[in-house]
Amino acid sequence: MTVDDENAGGVEYPTPHHVVDHTAEPTDNPLAIRLEQLILGAERRYTPFQAARTAGVSMDLASRFWRAMGFADIGQARALTEADVLALRRLAGLVEAGLLSEPMAVQVARSTGQTTARLAEWQIDSFLEGLTEPPEPGMTRTEVTYPLVELLLPELQEFLVYVWRRQLAAATGRVVQAGDDDEMVDRRLAVGFADLVGFTRLTRRLEEEELGELVETFETTCADLVAAHGGRLIKTLGDEVLFAADDAGTAAEISLRLIETLKQDATMPALRVGIAFGTVTTRMGDVFGTTVNLASRLTSIAPKNTVLVDGAFAEELSRTGEAPESEAQAAEEAARAEKEGGTPPSYRFALQPMWQRPVRGLGVIEPWMLSRREPKIPG
Repeated sequence: MTVDDENAGGVEYPTPHHVVDHTAEPTDNPLAIRLEQLILGAERRYTPFQAARTAGVSMDLASRFWRAMGFADIGQARALTEADVLALRRLAGLVEAGLLSEPMAVQVARSTGQTTARLAEWQIDSFLEGLTEPPEPGMTRTEVTYPLVELLLPELQEFLVYVWRRQLAAATGRVVQAGDDDEMVDRRLAVGFADLVGFTRLTRRLEEEELGELVETFETTCADLVAAHGGRLIKTLGDEVLFAADDAGTAAEISLRLIETLKQDATMPALRVGIAFGTVTTRMGDVFGTTVNLASRLTSIAPKNTVLVDGAFAEELSRTGEAPESEAQAAEEAARAEKEGGTPPSYRFALQPMWQRPVRGLGVIEPWMLSRREPKIPG
């Protein structure tokens, strides 16, 4: 099944959809059937038509929900359970109660399906595969799988709900602190791309396993640093990550930490980062708009191991006192403080204006190079 990219709108970096056929054609494999019943908690009972009718939902709307969740068309095979009926009732009930519009309910189904599909694929491919190595000679992997899933399922379910609630609480807190109603949809954020330099050439030299380890190290390092310093990892694209932060100072700290950390790893290629600040449209966990495109362009022209930012980002750093408007201003403030016996302002970051250049679709831009401001040693 293909899901249309409803959100692209000309944006160059849409989130790739990862759709998994959760309700593929029923199998006759006894172990597969037992595992399915264990995981779903119920036996197959309904055809799609029967499930929709039992839930009191039209077949058309039920099909839209199932496709949005990433479920394959199964004709009229008897493959659905009471849980499928209950899920339909809940979504349709939210629409009937006026809590969600029908298009929004479909979006809820799609975002949930895409996110959990990727999680389930990872757990099967990486997590369960490693754990189901037969513990004793003569045992098969299939003999180990059922008891392992039986033990893990309730724990993983509880953990998933816990993490989701924590993330939902954090996201809700950020939104309700917006300055006005418009900012609750179109928000002003710092958006950054971090890109490994020369990754394409690297893919021709490394073995697949080495390349996989490098990408995993890169993504893990970026995810940990972004989270630890107050940002949000929007998505990973193999050799590139997209992150966002509510303020310019946080984004600046993250970008410089990324470069400083990866430079210490001799196996990693150089990194370049581009950040822009401005209005961003958020949808289904992704970010869109001119600000995102500008951050991407800045990344593509950044020299290795440097951070380029746009003028709006530089202005925001100056406005919040994180960086001086210019080195001349900083020198004047230091001289005035010395003359008056006071303490000059302390800035975390330095900004150096770079060359102006035209960027396709965005006009002429003037990047600024971001760096840490070296503390002045008295005397």
